[in-house]
Amino acid sequence: MTILIVDDDSSIVGALRLLLTSEGLASHACASPREAIEAVGRESFDVALVDLNYLDDTTSGKEGLALVRELKAIAPHLPVIAMTGWGTIGVAVEAMREGAVDFLEKPWDNHRLLNVIRTQMRLQATDRRARRLEAENEALREEGGQAGIVWRSPAMGQLLDIATRVARSDMPVLVTGENGTGKSLLAHFIHERSSRAEGPFVAVNMGALAETTFESEMFGHTKGAYTDAKADRVGRVELAEGGTLFLDEIANLAMPQQAKILRLLEERVYERLGSSNARHADVRFISATNADLDALIAERSFRQDLLYRLNGVTLHMPALRERREDIPLLADAFLKRARTRYASPATRFSAAAERALLAYAWPGNIREMQHVIERSVLLAQGEAIGDGDLQLGGTLSSGAHDDIDGLTLEEVEDWFIRRTLAQHSGNANLAAKALGISRSALYRRLGRQEPT
Repeated sequence: MTILIVDDDSSIVGALRLLLTSEGLASHACASPREAIEAVGRESFDVALVDLNYLDDTTSGKEGLALVRELKAIAPHLPVIAMTGWGTIGVAVEAMREGAVDFLEKPWDNHRLLNVIRTQMRLQATDRRARRLEAENEALREEGGQAGIVWRSPAMGQLLDIATRVARSDMPVLVTGENGTGKSLLAHFIHERSSRAEGPFVAVNMGALAETTFESEMFGHTKGAYTDAKADRVGRVELAEGGTLFLDEIANLAMPQQAKILRLLEERVYERLGSSNARHADVRFISATNADLDALIAERSFRQDLLYRLNGVTLHMPALRERREDIPLLADAFLKRARTRYASPATRFSAAAERALLAYAWPGNIREMQHVIERSVLLAQGEAIGDGDLQLGGTLSSGAHDDIDGLTLEEVEDWFIRRTLAQHSGNANLAAKALGISRSALYRRLGRQEPT
């Protein structure tokens, strides 16, 4: 907690600093309005004690009133307490009109001065929490809610056992795995079992951040930092204070931004855009990717030193085809959620639908399953969802059966393409290359529109 003192009388400054020190409060003194403006541009303060009269004009309070106005313009959330030895009701009212939160006359009463400061510090802390909560809620509204992990398989049991042990430390965690496997759910699992569980969990899709807005999104900005910056903005790092910052799709981060994240991880400090005031980041870092980071490092598109900082512990999320015991549980969970949302009569899967769910390769993993189940709930005409409602196209898991007798040429082609996709972790480019066709042709044969 630091109090800014602005007064050109050294004896006043000395008395104030001695009083504040005795109460365990740090202070920073400035002898002129210009020094104060520069200090607020560099550092963060909890309260400002501002004299209204200086050498150029010792009676009217104009210099001090102008300073109050400037301070509120560059630091709108900073509580300013006006002080003067020439106090009048008129000057006091004018100071409050310019943005001061209270007014003290010299010589001050120590008890009253300390009460005013403590009150403003409490209000400031409450205001900060409210602003952070508002920004956090907005981020959650944008990203959507999260569901818990559903599992029965030994592979998931072993992974969650390790994750529980890792959660007890603040060590950075790197979660790897194919698209749609639930890496963000594992990050939530770790956060909820950590000492930071009462703090916020803030997720950032690093691949979705434009380079032009990266610093503002991650670190926040001050009013006037750029043309459209009409107010201070709280960044994702500040939102995660005391909690967990989840850096999703970390491999998609451009090299210039990788350097900024590396500094954040190494030094635990950052600055808001438009400010040189360094802030400490009290956060736990979890990152995730579906990419081969070692290959990207070899291609010089990912920093090796950043990988070293990210992977204190690496946890691999298995693909759905590697945890088939969980398919019935997941399907039932998605069914219950979807039937409530869509007011559907469907309550269960037919035996044929259950066999189809288990036989399918699930190249899109859990995310694909969720979409398939939601669609089938909409299509179902009765209590039981049939295999036709799933619209899986007869695609079977690699290894589910090697005998393709009885399938049409179109079904064989569809099965083979999907198996190749599964073998390449859902990567359409690699699957198309292995099949000797273009990516567009691959999507065309699957009856899908190629993503843009």
